[in-house]
Amino acid sequence: MSLLVTDIGELVTNDPALGDGPLGLRRDAAVVVDGGRVAWVGDARSAPAADAVLDAAGRAALPGFVDSHAHLVFAGDRAAEFGARMAGEPYTGGGIRTTVAATRAATDDELRANVARLRGEALRQGTTTIEIKSGYGLSVADEARSLRIAREFSDETTFLGAHVVPPEYADRPDDYVGMVCGSMLAAASPHARWIDVFCERGAFDVDHARAILACGQAVGLGVRVHANQLGPGPGVQLGVELGAASVDHCTHLSGADVDALASTRFDCMCPDGGHTTTVATLLPGAEFSTRSPYPDARRLLDAGVTVALATDCNPGSSYTSSMPFCIALAVREMRMTPAEAVSAATAGGARALRRDDVGVLTVGARADLLLLDAPSYLHLAYRPGVPLVSTVLLNGESQ
Repeated sequence: MSLLVTDIGELVTNDPALGDGPLGLRRDAAVVVDGGRVAWVGDARSAPAADAVLDAAGRAALPGFVDSHAHLVFAGDRAAEFGARMAGEPYTGGGIRTTVAATRAATDDELRANVARLRGEALRQGTTTIEIKSGYGLSVADEARSLRIAREFSDETTFLGAHVVPPEYADRPDDYVGMVCGSMLAAASPHARWIDVFCERGAFDVDHARAILACGQAVGLGVRVHANQLGPGPGVQLGVELGAASVDHCTHLSGADVDALASTRFDCMCPDGGHTTTVATLLPGAEFSTRSPYPDARRLLDAGVTVALATDCNPGSSYTSSMPFCIALAVREMRMTPAEAVSAATAGGARALRRDDVGVLTVGARADLLLLDAPSYLHLAYRPGVPLVSTVLLNGESQ
């Protein structure tokens, strides 16, 4: 059945050809959905008939959020670690091994139930597309089952066997990298679209990271990189070198890092005139939860770099599934305008996943749409912590 969503007070299309400014804003608008896709966008008074009608009653409508970085397959929590950080202990990433032990001990059903719980949380807050990483198994069998479970909830699955070196390989990192590139990749790749690596001190150096990512590319996986979270490093440059879709965190960037990202700009005939092919995905929930410096989004945006926002939902350093929370943090702490933050949480996330069918409300796009209990997208940052998402359509169906 077709559906007419009408009496939209403010519609974010993310297509400047359809409305005002970079967000392509339309007022007093309507959207027609048919077959799970957007079939028509325009003024409410000119809307065609449909089989059913959803009256937005003046609410704002946006594309569903695209969360392009999340770690949902795990067991246990690390609340005690969070408490210790809030008491002054620094974040080093070492707690990942605690979650690895709990995840290995969990049953498939326990892991599946946890992913379902977190996916449900995210959906209720407007996230209609979510990337899910492995990385808490770190054995051939546990990485493969993590990705099998993740694939039940999303097509955007990422093999992160190179999260950290597990304890049993602590003195043999070369052997672990060999396994990641060999039997682990062979078992995991049928269930993954992407490969990722934590290129950071205490995790994987640039040579190991390059080797792992190249092996993933060789079997057809796209590249993503955890880069420059804990300090300056080679991760961003490596991501650009390998044509990564996204480098994520980007907390500590040199001028050369920013220039490298900006150099990937692709100018095209699309409405916004182009974007960088390697996206900088910023994860303010991690800085909030670790009391770390926030990335300088303003510096990246002013250089012409495409920015995405994502939750980094994980049990250690960012246990949030809320994209609205990340939007509010980005505006308050990272010098983004509300429009830039909303774009980064929708169209930016889509570009980080190299998707053109989500993150926008244009004819032919997937009918992922949310309504706010507010007249404007501005309220996402203006009213932080308030559950403003009132209605979510996923593939045109109410959730």
